Amino acid sequence: MSTENLTPPVKHDAFASLRFPEFRSYLGMRFFLTFALQMKAVIVGWFIYSVTKDPLSLGMVGLAEAIPALSVALFGGYVADRSDKRKLLLGVLFTVLSAASILFLVTLPSMHQSIDDKLLEIIIYLLVFVDGLARGFFAPAAFSLMASLVPKELYPNSSSWNSSCWQLAAVAGPAAGGLIYGFYGISVTMAIVLVLMLSSIGCTLMLNSKPVGLIEKKESIWSSLTEGVRFVFGTKMMLGAMTLDMFSVFFGGAVALLPVFANDILKIGAEGLGILRAAPSAGAVITMLIMTRYTPAVRPWRNLIIAVSGFGLATIMFGLSRNFYLSIFFLFLIGAFDSVSVIVRSTIFQLLTPDHMRGRVSAVNTMFIGSSNEIGAFESGVTAKLMGTTLAVVFGGSMTMIIVLGTFLKTKNLLPLKLVGKEFK
Repeated sequence: MSTENLTPPVKHDAFASLRFPEFRSYLGMRFFLTFALQMKAVIVGWFIYSVTKDPLSLGMVGLAEAIPALSVALFGGYVADRSDKRKLLLGVLFTVLSAASILFLVTLPSMHQSIDDKLLEIIIYLLVFVDGLARGFFAPAAFSLMASLVPKELYPNSSSWNSSCWQLAAVAGPAAGGLIYGFYGISVTMAIVLVLMLSSIGCTLMLNSKPVGLIEKKESIWSSLTEGVRFVFGTKMMLGAMTLDMFSVFFGGAVALLPVFANDILKIGAEGLGILRAAPSAGAVITMLIMTRYTPAVRPWRNLIIAVSGFGLATIMFGLSRNFYLSIFFLFLIGAFDSVSVIVRSTIFQLLTPDHMRGRVSAVNTMFIGSSNEIGAFESGVTAKLMGTTLAVVFGGSMTMIIVLGTFLKTKNLLPLKLVGKEFK
């Protein structure tokens, strides 16, 4: 369905994007999938730490997902630009469902008790690896698909709703995962994960087919991929936002160490871990809902600098906290500041990317940003192993602040620029 024939809703309507049925189905797909993956992340983190008692294993989980996601990201973007987006998404979702089904089986009490702990650890890493492969195709397909569901003038609004939907699921998912795991065990929790993934597939089936548009010229895969890379690196605002976010998330990966804080430092168990995991997303979703009305993209670079600075400072304070409620508060702030960065970057990419390059540009973004969480998790696991958990988090937050300061000093000329109605090259 072409967006050219859509009649845009009333300007300044905070619910404008939600008035398109296919966009609502898309949000349903994102919500159920994110809810499921966030629940599964809590399960995997808590389960593997209970088996290994080694914070490095938490970092290895992130690395096991990041390596395949990075490896196939550019090719995933190439495929997304030349494929039916709906069919590609369905293939990705069925792959993730299959991996989750195997995880459900191997974590059954009767099953995992009969498997050697080392073998069980390897199986989990392999399943996470499969998720990483699927994610390398999901991000460009989803990014390209969303652009076809609403008119271009609603991209900032749709980006806010898309991010808010993701964050809402990321609030409920970890909390539900931790609480259900704590009270009912891993089998019930994983069964719910499978149901949510099936619901995500159902929402995707409600979308119309999204075939590839006319490709004007034939070119090699390599030429096609390098075109996307050149475009991103040649667009100053896009490159700057991507780079700043990448390094801040890489060093500010405190969330990866939450199982250690829950088990060893705050001593709050799996139920408390769910609350800690939900706190950043709670801050993010509240902030993002506000931003559906008041976009931070008006002065994007100024707001990005402020947001990443707040993110780094809140990370430091969380690492120093020994009070459960203060820890929740600082994690809430981490999510709130991060959400501003997400909205700014997402809006920049949606507005500045040509339709025929959306998959490849999203793939470049995935390589730098989408996997920085997992690589940051690995960095956090390694530094926690070498320095201790608290010092690792404080070090990460401090490095974020140093990076922001250096970026600020080099990009002062971008601070007054406005995104609305402008193009940055």
